[in-house]
Amino acid sequence: MKIRQALLSLSNKSGALEFARGLVAHDVKLLSTGGTASLLRNAGLPVTEVGDYTDFPEILDGRVKTLHPRVHAGILARRDLPEHMSTIEQHGIPTIDLVCVNLYPFRETVAKAEVTLADAIENIDIGGPAMVRSSAKNYPGVAVVTDPGDYPALLAEMTANSGELSLCTRFALAKKAFVHTARYDAAIANWLTSLDEANQPGLFPGQLQLAFDRVETLRYGENPHQQAAFYRDPTPLAGSIANYRQLQGKELSYNNIADADAAWECVKTFETPACVIIKHANPCGVAVDLSLLSAYEKAFQTDSTSAFGGIIAFNGTVDAEVVAAMNARKHFVEVLLAPAFSDAAREMLATKQNLRVLELPLARVYHAFEMKRVGGGLLVQTPDHFNVQASDLRQVSKVAPTDAQIEDLLFAYRVAKFVKSNAIVFCGRGMTLGVGAGQMSRVDSTRIAASKAKSAGLDLAGSCVASDAFFPFRDGLDVVAAAGAKAVIQPGGSLRDEEVIGAADEHGLAMVFTGTRHFRH
Repeated sequence: MKIRQALLSLSNKSGALEFARGLVAHDVKLLSTGGTASLLRNAGLPVTEVGDYTDFPEILDGRVKTLHPRVHAGILARRDLPEHMSTIEQHGIPTIDLVCVNLYPFRETVAKAEVTLADAIENIDIGGPAMVRSSAKNYPGVAVVTDPGDYPALLAEMTANSGELSLCTRFALAKKAFVHTARYDAAIANWLTSLDEANQPGLFPGQLQLAFDRVETLRYGENPHQQAAFYRDPTPLAGSIANYRQLQGKELSYNNIADADAAWECVKTFETPACVIIKHANPCGVAVDLSLLSAYEKAFQTDSTSAFGGIIAFNGTVDAEVVAAMNARKHFVEVLLAPAFSDAAREMLATKQNLRVLELPLARVYHAFEMKRVGGGLLVQTPDHFNVQASDLRQVSKVAPTDAQIEDLLFAYRVAKFVKSNAIVFCGRGMTLGVGAGQMSRVDSTRIAASKAKSAGLDLAGSCVASDAFFPFRDGLDVVAAAGAKAVIQPGGSLRDEEVIGAADEHGLAMVFTGTRHFRH
């Protein structure tokens, strides 16, 4: 289909002049609304204002300008129906073959701290979405453009095809246009339904509209009999797993992505060089040190058996020494993540064709919500981005923790945040020594953590212990003390806190409360 007449109505004028010049070079007539028409006219391009085209001026402060039969009939007339073409010819209405629209900046407006309801309402576009939907509905005869990023490719196609755009291109543009208007309406609905009685926006919309882009269809889900796909937030935050760049290896599986996310979220909480090894969504080894190499060596010691077939994340540039250490241990890894890899490391990793290597930016930012699907509904919460600091600690035992113990307690509590509840983490010297995860009783998690350390040949004498939630009974403290630990960090808040504190004092343990728990289900 040859493009003969185009309508441009743009709030975002980025690239508009270059696109308009390209259209004029293909002998396309230009129609445009006020601000866009002025831009084109000032650049010396021939343009007809919509008000002159419809013989009806823009009115109501621009609220009505393109909502006119001469505009919409020119867009919606089916080119394959003689009666449609006869009707518009009878009324002297030419076809509009390309519509280029972007909408009033509603999202940008409501993102401002002092936005008022009146400002938000005035930035709800009416005519724009109507034109976009009309054009997309009639894609066999109209090309609709909503993304300035598409301008160069469309001009290139027109140049290669004597001013024509293919049906395939027009259909692709139509699908993109319907997504565009759907997300625009979703943003409006989410913001308006979040307003309270005083018209102040709240955190949770009354009706939550979601939008994600499919990245790929996966081989299968958690198990081979399940189908799966990976979807990305349209604007993923820097530092989120969705921003990965795969440097090599097999395609990622459902479980690979889930475990890689767990590893990445954990490792990026540490400021010093850190290594996190994840197996089935739980950390099986975490360490910090002066270098990534020593952090890896310490993390691997925690549970070398579980580390086999795990996911490894680093918070710095992986060099050849780190890869050599992995090779020396014959450490089979499913996925390796880091902000960067040295050239020498890349060369060494390239020999492992099946190893999935992901590079992604390191940024400690969080999405507004975390979501979990349940039967017939959706659980939505703000993310758990609390990272305990020394100033958050309250000593409750008679024995005070040493500075070295405080450092290990803070480390252990950060790790516990990423262990499935009930979570118990033994640590010492900046490394995990034993991890107990996902048990129905906290004392069982404590026993498992101590047992794992013993199996790995790690000495728990003088170690520190973190519990993601309070100890409901003193039995957990008894196990901790018997294992050799000397300091405990927990949130507190149990009805039996005094009994637990008494057990700590009886065993000569230092114990601090954080006041913040870290359940993870």
